[in-house]
Amino acid sequence: MSIQPLPIFERDADPQFRTLETEAEAYAKLKSPTSIVIRGGRMKWIAEYPYEGGAKPGCGTKLIAHTHRGTELVEMLTTVCSNSGCSKSVSRQEVLEYIENSGGRDYPFHNEGRILRVATAQDIEQWNIVQSEAATMGPPAKEILNSSGLAMKFVAVEPIFGREVLTIYYLSEDRVDFRDLLKTLATRFSARIELRQVGARDEARLVADYEKCGQHCCCKNFLKVLKPISIKSAKLQKATLDPMKISGRCGRLMCCLRYEDETYETLSKRMPKVKSVVETPDGRGTVIEARILVQLVLVRLESNGHDFAYPIEDVKVVPKTDPPSNKPKNPQN
Repeated sequence: MSIQPLPIFERDADPQFRTLETEAEAYAKLKSPTSIVIRGGRMKWIAEYPYEGGAKPGCGTKLIAHTHRGTELVEMLTTVCSNSGCSKSVSRQEVLEYIENSGGRDYPFHNEGRILRVATAQDIEQWNIVQSEAATMGPPAKEILNSSGLAMKFVAVEPIFGREVLTIYYLSEDRVDFRDLLKTLATRFSARIELRQVGARDEARLVADYEKCGQHCCCKNFLKVLKPISIKSAKLQKATLDPMKISGRCGRLMCCLRYEDETYETLSKRMPKVKSVVETPDGRGTVIEARILVQLVLVRLESNGHDFAYPIEDVKVVPKTDPPSNKPKNPQN
């Protein structure tokens, strides 16, 4: 028994009898993007490159680009033109505002390059081969660094798609003269070598995976500018001061302590200080504890010694009065 199409479905398929476009029809009307924002490299740097191809890639598409390092396989984030193949395109002003809010001049943003093409199946296969080779490059690179006698700790090795350059990341407290080491590495791997010094936080970005919260490390996932964290943030947020609990994979204070630091600081300015005398709806008392996030203060009343919690709107700090002077009064003439 053959399947007979219903007339109503045939009518809906005819553009003359419907007002809405299908996804294929809407996609066909779109123009190819002229500028694409991409992410690439193990350090997840961001760039905006021009695009002259006829394809209409969307977010997450793998692209082949000529970057500041060479030919690389990168990932498309978005486009900056209003009429593109991706419905999540953003304006250039939004891109600039994001960069400014995420570190400004320190943000790793590049624009010296261009998109060559959308990555093909052969490109993906070649990239998998390059990544397999990178796994075998680590041990010999580490051995060469250790045998050099220089104060350098091997962190990671990163080849790029076109194999023009091989980046070796290392950890060191001081500047190192590695000119002779470069020659040894270039001979061993038959490539142009770039030795890049990183800090403890960047080391975690390269080799760490998950944090105590169960999420990917922020430095590996989205943070691009890693600013120092003060122990003051942990104290202000009433976090434990146990180094094992407030330190990340890098051994430094966790970056997430900075996320709510500004909010805590703003809210703390509204709170009365501990041991200050305040007026409450139930009488005068002394502040014994302050909860910043919920904006509550725990007050011990003078009348009965009981402890009650009050919103900060219901308490008023009693100004300190000057103590009476013990100096003798001037005798009257």
